[in-house]
Amino acid sequence: MKTRVCRLHGQEDLRIEEIPVEGPATGEVLVAVGAGGICGSDQHYYSQGGIGVIRVREPIILGHEAAGTVIELGEGVEGLAVGDRVAMNPSHPCGTCKYCQQGMFNHCLEMRFKGSALRMPHEQGLFRDRIAVSAAQCHKVGDGITIGEAACSEPLSVCVHARSKAGDLKGKSVLVAGSGPIGVLCAALAAEAGASEIVVTDLQDVPLAVAAQMGATETINVATNGDRMKEFSAEKGHFDVCFECTAAEPAIRSAIDALHPCGILVQVGVSGDLPLPINFIVSKEIEIRGTHRFHPEFAEAVALINSRAIDLRPMITHTFPLEDAKQAIELASDRTAAVKVQLGFAGA
Repeated sequence: MKTRVCRLHGQEDLRIEEIPVEGPATGEVLVAVGAGGICGSDQHYYSQGGIGVIRVREPIILGHEAAGTVIELGEGVEGLAVGDRVAMNPSHPCGTCKYCQQGMFNHCLEMRFKGSALRMPHEQGLFRDRIAVSAAQCHKVGDGITIGEAACSEPLSVCVHARSKAGDLKGKSVLVAGSGPIGVLCAALAAEAGASEIVVTDLQDVPLAVAAQMGATETINVATNGDRMKEFSAEKGHFDVCFECTAAEPAIRSAIDALHPCGILVQVGVSGDLPLPINFIVSKEIEIRGTHRFHPEFAEAVALINSRAIDLRPMITHTFPLEDAKQAIELASDRTAAVKVQLGFAGA
């Protein structure tokens, strides 16, 4: 038996191919993938052939956001049954390096992450009709939850981890810079945590409209209403916490201006080296906290989805069949038209 895969051979060289299906080994399950979300890393691999110094050096199956249905159990698997719908955790820390031994699994020195070109050979991803994965990486999806929602477990996990860096948000004023998938999820999580004010900024109206459906109390298009942000900078700032999801220098500077003294900047977005306004960071005693991936938060994210404490449906703006993967990735890069774009697979 063979399975279709979405494989990148080089910059803008994306092919739908067939490869043999590997049956589940001991401790694994065979999953019929139902939905897979296109992430910024998939977009960069496709359009630029890599992300910064990480380059695609061999054909790679894309995708690390996916969910599907268990169709076969390997030997020794307990707690899962054929027919269970599951979200698949793409993160595989080694468990033995010095950081894993300290419980810092997201900083594993030998991390294998589905759909990543960081290491050679590349870690092949989840954009395929069938895949054998460790049962330990599969988390059950609740009744009534769409497979598309379940496929958003990975980006939600990233944001749950980011929220943990911000401290207690109950009653706090929160700024979210950028309303892409990560930004709207940070807004939703801030609302779930009891933030009293959640202001989301962006340069485009379409993602801001989604942010408004997912917890934002105010949205600001800084391209057309930049003066509104200046109001938040008066008297040394307004916000307790900012989730900075753009990694754009102007947005970071604006966030630091809008944070009041001793405010917290959680830097979620990633980019290259950027200059920072050190004088303002020091004089306002701003805390900058980095955040990287997740580990226990994946299970927490699935639980939030299963209970619909976080309703992800507004952010899933488009779904394409696998054969239209190129069109889907190109649309996902168009922030004037889309937020989260997903692929549908045979297991849907």
